[in-house]
Amino acid sequence: MKALVFEAPKRAVVKEVPYPKPKAGEVTIKVENVGICGTDVHIYEGEFISPYPIIPGHEFSGTIHEVGEGVTGFVPGDRVSADPTLYCGECQFCLTQRTNQCANWGALGNTVNGSMAEFVAVPAKNAVKLPETMSFAEAAFIEPMACVVHAMNRLQPKVGDRVILFGAGAMGQQLVQSLIQAGASELVIVDISESKLSKAVSRGASKGVLSGDLSKADYPDGFDIVVDATGIPAVIEQALQYMGPTAKYLQFGVTATDAEIRLNPFKLYNKDWTMIGSMAINQTFLPAFHWLKERRIEVNSLISKELTLEEAVDFFEQPKDSNWFKIQIKV
Repeated sequence: MKALVFEAPKRAVVKEVPYPKPKAGEVTIKVENVGICGTDVHIYEGEFISPYPIIPGHEFSGTIHEVGEGVTGFVPGDRVSADPTLYCGECQFCLTQRTNQCANWGALGNTVNGSMAEFVAVPAKNAVKLPETMSFAEAAFIEPMACVVHAMNRLQPKVGDRVILFGAGAMGQQLVQSLIQAGASELVIVDISESKLSKAVSRGASKGVLSGDLSKADYPDGFDIVVDATGIPAVIEQALQYMGPTAKYLQFGVTATDAEIRLNPFKLYNKDWTMIGSMAINQTFLPAFHWLKERRIEVNSLISKELTLEEAVDFFEQPKDSNWFKIQIKV
């Protein structure tokens, strides 16, 4: 079969690789749509925990092509998406509802071959059938929405909280909708793209501010919640300046593994701040599926472009357009 392979950092090729025949308890999915995630870019750049060579891709949808021994409930032709998370279910973290911190954690496209290929094998327990009303393009958003759901569960926003969010890309737009659903009052969005800010405001954000125009003097009391969805250290340090008393800070954007920031520990102590990380998914794939199925979150307008596998190689190699939202690969 054909697949996009990161053979080493900054080296992507499309090549023939073996077909992933399903093992016992697995299904092999014929891939239709794959979303390109910021994490995929970090893997390409050599800034993540992934081994090489690896087939990236963890946001995807498709149809069941083959079922492995012992699998029930799925037949070839079923339209599906799948949680890419791989966890043992036996360690102390799995047994205390922290599967994303599994001692043996893995994920399709992160630690093992993923879905930027014609076929991908996954544990059958990870797959979910799609209603006919959900397109393959929409279904490829279930995984990123599951990351947002986990972040919201970690953040526990209160009705009326004042929020500032840095980053209005595809993930930022999903966070905007989710924060509004959770009851945010003032919701300020910061980005370098006017078009992305306009999109956020059209979705209900209070205000969009270009990062160069942001002034601490305009928000002297800070915010109740500060969220970074960029993963850029300089932006994170800027975001921390907008923490009000008893504020919560959410690190949602993925940084390079060796990134560092400066933080004033006296302010952390004196202002009663809460610092929160949010890594991937933690049993939130099905809640995200239901949120999208019931149209609580709109994602279709976030697809800026569809690429072939071959065109995706050029995408990883070239500078990114700051006005793009989600890029998907149509396999």
